[in-house]
Amino acid sequence: MWQEPFRELEEIWDRMGQLFDPGWATTRTGVAWQPMVDVEETENAYLFEVDLPGVRRDDITVEVRGQELWIMGEVKEKERTGVLRRKMRRTGSFSFRGALPGEVDADKIEANLADGVLSVKVPKAEVSKSRRIEIK
Repeated sequence: MWQEPFRELEEIWDRMGQLFDPGWATTRTGVAWQPMVDVEETENAYLFEVDLPGVRRDDITVEVRGQELWIMGEVKEKERTGVLRRKMRRTGSFSFRGALPGEVDADKIEANLADGVLSVKVPKAEVSKSRRIEIK
């Protein structure tokens, strides 16, 4: 009997989280959510690291469209035999669109999925690499 007030409080807290957390709303309405992404620019490339734990390689698409990198896919809902009491992990479609500020060599883009992180290396085109001009 002592635990009942705390259980009720936890249920209220969960309901409030469902109402105010945008991640919850997107999974319930079927709207694509955006994964967490780090973007790094080096001298020769743009590097994208995308958190996609539990996503299979076959469920991810990486494309270059003009001056944008698109990463899309789906996290499939796990089949369950029991009653799901709490759901916090996102499922459904996801997408990320990142601007590429300079010219890139689209034919040399590399993508690798390891340990739940998708790494995409987008090499800069020769014309977009900066170089120092010697003044004579």
